[in-house]
Amino acid sequence: MTLAERLNAGETVFTAWSGIPDALTIEALTAAPVDAVTLDMQHGGHHEDSVLRGLMPIVASGKPGLVRIPVGRFDMASRALDFGAEAIIAPMVNSIEDARAFAASMKYPPVGQRSWGAGFAMQRAQQPDSARWLAEQNAQTLAFAMIETREALAIVDDILAVDGIDGVLVGPSDFSIAWTKGTVMDPALEDMMEAVGQIGASAKAAGKHAAIYVVDPKLVGRFVTMGYRLIAMGNEQRYMTMGAASLLDAARASIK
Repeated sequence: MTLAERLNAGETVFTAWSGIPDALTIEALTAAPVDAVTLDMQHGGHHEDSVLRGLMPIVASGKPGLVRIPVGRFDMASRALDFGAEAIIAPMVNSIEDARAFAASMKYPPVGQRSWGAGFAMQRAQQPDSARWLAEQNAQTLAFAMIETREALAIVDDILAVDGIDGVLVGPSDFSIAWTKGTVMDPALEDMMEAVGQIGASAKAAGKHAAIYVVDPKLVGRFVTMGYRLIAMGNEQRYMTMGAASLLDAARASIK
């Protein structure tokens, strides 16, 4: 099933988060018990070439590939789709103009202005039928606008109403900075949780998807009750640190 199909069916989908621009590392991530893999171009080290090459092992694994583009790089949204991504995350969507430009880059006409050139994506998906590809892609490729500021929160319903925007993704670290007017960075900040819940409720009411980056896994259940279904967790460094700690703790515990 595609990411769109799984989310439309109400599944909770967990995506790994990759910042290391190396296809072998990404291949190792696909073997982890995650549902999808996201390549981060905004704060991670991914760039155009690593996205092109890194999506290959993700698609080959049968898992959805997502890409977070840099701020305002809506041209990269179209390219990442052409490389085989199923969903694009756009950071700092703070205006209706941002949302419309993002949607236009994501969808073929008449919804958007995405131009034709999906050779890599079609080959990797083993889909040679261009007519079928054109007919299905607007529904199967997902545009997530990130909500990270008070400005975006104020117009979240309008962002969700833009044709071609499929959902929103909360960046809780930046949102906490905005919420406290630059005084606190706390992705688990209790004071903002009502607003986070409001975003989830707005997405559900619009018939669209709510996603969130989670730092503390103990918060996942709470976010799911708020309507969030796409959950991004951790990154390679955290996975390696936690995995190594678990192995070493077990090894040391075995020593009599």
